[in-house]
Amino acid sequence: MATENKNLSVYDKNKIPNAKDLRFGIVVSEWNGQITEALYQGAQETLLDCGALPGNIIRWNVPGSFELTFGSKKMISTQQVDAVIAIGSVIRGETSHFDFVCSATAQGIKDLNVAYDVPVIFCVLTDDNLQQSLDRSGGKHGNKGTEAAIAAIQMAVLGK
Repeated sequence: MATENKNLSVYDKNKIPNAKDLRFGIVVSEWNGQITEALYQGAQETLLDCGALPGNIIRWNVPGSFELTFGSKKMISTQQVDAVIAIGSVIRGETSHFDFVCSATAQGIKDLNVAYDVPVIFCVLTDDNLQQSLDRSGGKHGNKGTEAAIAAIQMAVLGK
């Protein structure tokens, strides 16, 4: 497991650029809301901790992870953000729907990173069960939202 020996919430603030002059979009899937809200909280708290101004963090909700690509694209084209964090959670079920949603979402976000000069950070948990999602959204492995926020800051600065 990639996160087994890593806490996703640990970062050295001294090695992260100050985010006070950056604008961030966060697009949050409403599906598996318990998980995505925790991821959002981790991302927002980290951005603020690293100097982002509350008014420079824009949140939009979309119905599910599949819709993150369109939401992120509209965020880029209408909000003048320096980076977008796409937050979602897909938990494996009894059908192959999981595979299609995960693949399409990852491909869509990758396509946005190729097509636009604004980085879109993939903060979509693709877990086999609810416990794995809980462990990565503030549980024993920390919060993937925190990790995504750090990546957003670093990529926004790289893009300037």
